[in-house]
Amino acid sequence: MRVHSPSMSDTLAILVGGGPAPGINGVIASAAIEAINSGLRVVGIYDGYRDLAAGTPVKTIELGLDDVSRIHTMGGSILRTSRTNPAKTEAQLEQSIRSLHELGARYLVCIGGDDTTFGAARIAEAARGTIGVATVPKTIDNDLPLPDNAPTFGFETARSVGSNIIESLLEDARTTTRWYIVVSMGRKSGALALGMCKAAGATLAVIPEEFPGQTIDLRLVIDTLVGAIVKRRSQGRDHGVAVVAEGIMERVDEEAIAAFDGVTRDAYGHVRLADVPIGSLLRDGVRSRLHELGIEATVLSKDIGYELRCAKPVAFDVDYTRTLGYGAVRYLLGGGSGALIALSGGRVHPVKLEELTDPATGRIRTRQVDVQAEAYTVARDYMVRLEPADLEEPSLSRVAACTNLSPQAFRDAFVSSVR
Repeated sequence: MRVHSPSMSDTLAILVGGGPAPGINGVIASAAIEAINSGLRVVGIYDGYRDLAAGTPVKTIELGLDDVSRIHTMGGSILRTSRTNPAKTEAQLEQSIRSLHELGARYLVCIGGDDTTFGAARIAEAARGTIGVATVPKTIDNDLPLPDNAPTFGFETARSVGSNIIESLLEDARTTTRWYIVVSMGRKSGALALGMCKAAGATLAVIPEEFPGQTIDLRLVIDTLVGAIVKRRSQGRDHGVAVVAEGIMERVDEEAIAAFDGVTRDAYGHVRLADVPIGSLLRDGVRSRLHELGIEATVLSKDIGYELRCAKPVAFDVDYTRTLGYGAVRYLLGGGSGALIALSGGRVHPVKLEELTDPATGRIRTRQVDVQAEAYTVARDYMVRLEPADLEEPSLSRVAACTNLSPQAFRDAFVSSVR
């Protein structure tokens, strides 16, 4: 590996892409401090790749030690963020590189998730060694395949803040005898939903990894929730909190969604998945199913997501991100480029992006919850949901007695939703 000796004319640029995650400022701070201490000029680029790719004037700020020395404990991003893909077209990719050259950027640290990482990889490849590029992965979804199954930064803070919210909802549910269906962020992985459920002691979590096959029958999701409500009633409890990962809807058939009231279509008759109110859809489906079973219950929905993304990072994420930012600069100054910066065994571990790429799609692979692992098993054992034993006597008669169905009819109605 060729080592480049920096000069005062060398510039390190830092940008942030994708959705916010607690700890971003910790990476910015530690990367800037290490770069400055190594003799580099540091420039922060506002709004991610947006202006770089558009060829419009790039909004920047020169970062000094005083600018970053105390930002590591702050939420949000002092450089803001955007979701622009710099490699959407070859023209945008070439323009992004030209813009970086005009800024005098010899090195680039990109902080982001899979899309930001993909864009950084393309820039590193197309720049042909003129710009050293390193990516620091972040996402509260915890869905990037990092070494040693390490969490992505921001996840621990999001889980902590989300767990506090769920604890409050649990107490409200108990006090007012109602049920909450909480929809959690996590489009590809149920890690955040499961983590919050397990930490807060919610009644149950429902995540996409629990459902085999490519598509998920929405009625199975609804019956999983309803089954938990019925089982709780058979135990003398009429309240609870269920946490559902939003990624469930990524695998639900459009026609199944269209069967429910309130779903809109575009000019071509296609269901607008982006506009589907997941919480309301599940809430109304559960209410309807309970009514069919002769059960009266108050069921409300609550989304948890945006409250988590810019929260003040917990100590774990502060510590974690300071090492990642430092590691990114040391990797670049060591002559490296085109890698994602991770930690393995407490040491900085650059991972080449091709190691993380799915050859079938060309995109970064998604890490999902391992439902065979003990971490999932423990969470599942503490949940209240219908199990195979509940569809056999003597449990079957006790659970069915809470509904207007006979034991056999209850078994027939819920057997497909029990896993």
